[in-house]
Amino acid sequence: QVQFVESGGGLVQAGESLTLTCAVSGAGGRFRFLAIGWYRQAPGKQRELFADIRYSGYTNYADSVKGRFTVSRDTAKNTVYLRMNSLKSEDTAVYYCNILGSNDWGQGTQVTVSS
Repeated sequence: QVQFVESGGGLVQAGESLTLTCAVSGAGGRFRFLAIGWYRQAPGKQRELFADIRYSGYTNYADSVKGRFTVSRDTAKNTVYLRMNSLKSEDTAVYYCNILGSNDWGQGTQVTVSS
């Protein structure tokens, strides 16, 4: 069973950058083929998908983060990263990584952006 552990969240000021780490276990040789998405859930809002990465290396971003966030993958470490630049207060949320389409969630990591 594939499991995801998110880390790297914290409190930052608007305009600063932060990198989140998604450690993947249980995937073995399948890791490089997984379609992995980044999701976030803001207070009082539903969880939303905003970025993903496919085995081909293709990445997709929602308009709200396009040009500011970058997803990357390190197959040697079974790890997916999310680089967030130019953070805004509206980016405040709990961030999750997961296989696209899965509803089995980890604990996520809190990102809080202050103005």
